[in-house]
Amino acid sequence: MAKLIVSADGENQEFDLEDGSPIAEACENAGVPLACTEGVCGTCVVEILEGADNLSEFSEAEQDFLGDPDSSNERLACQCCIKGGCVKLTF
Repeated sequence: MAKLIVSADGENQEFDLEDGSPIAEACENAGVPLACTEGVCGTCVVEILEGADNLSEFSEAEQDFLGDPDSSNERLACQCCIKGGCVKLTF
């Protein structure tokens, strides 16, 4: 079981997710805006505060939108899956 922590406005919301699950629904429930869900619009950009290694590899859509995955802590919530462990993010 993986844990996703969404930190916003000084408060944390925690979600237990199955290993390998997409994070989009939990992020949307925590207030992250999702529009296209295809990695094109960028409304769901989140900053990974902890546990980046516990997320899936960058998708092609993320690389096209965000650029080099090694130069930023940003990800598109609609494109990520949590592999396991704990991930903390903000938006």
